[in-house]
Amino acid sequence: MKRFLLAVGAGLMAVSMASPSFAADLPRPAYKAPMYVAPFSWTGFYIGINGGYGWGKTNWSNVFGSSGDFNVKGALVGGTFGYNLQTGAWVWGLEADLDASWIKGSATNAFCGAVGCETRNRWLATGRGRIGYAWDRFLPYVTGGVAFGNSKISAPAGVSSNKTNVGWTAGAGLEYAFLGNWSAKAEYLYADLGNGSLRRLSLRRRGRL
Repeated sequence: MKRFLLAVGAGLMAVSMASPSFAADLPRPAYKAPMYVAPFSWTGFYIGINGGYGWGKTNWSNVFGSSGDFNVKGALVGGTFGYNLQTGAWVWGLEADLDASWIKGSATNAFCGAVGCETRNRWLATGRGRIGYAWDRFLPYVTGGVAFGNSKISAPAGVSSNKTNVGWTAGAGLEYAFLGNWSAKAEYLYADLGNGSLRRLSLRRRGRL
């Protein structure tokens, strides 16, 4: 009996001693380093298209009186280009756009007569700086700069004028980069073109290079 127990004990020791050697020969799973995803960068030049709607007020006046404020409204469509530079989470940019415009309005009153006063905006352009704070692919921002707009007025008795007005613009927006270098944004701008003021809601699609 003692020999049997010793034999079993020796066998267990042999198995025990052999086990580490057996385990060492098993293939080990290859170590995989975690994938590194570079953060999205807003730095670079971009071009794009934009479209929106404008509305506001205008007025006429001369030595004989004033038409008072009357409404103008209509659609806009055009293109934009610019450059962004990202430092940390802050994004600094310069942007310019040019839109064809169908914004117009008219009024009939004692000053304008029965024929009426009509103001029409044929194009609108802006050159602006903008500052945003990026949350990866989301970019809320504020913007402001100079605005240019064509104003054509048709007055009673066939009198008309066609000129370019220069003023200022300011606004804010939210941009989202949704696919590769493509982004879209919604933007609100207020433009003051001298005696007239214009608000614009612009929905934009653009590709950043």
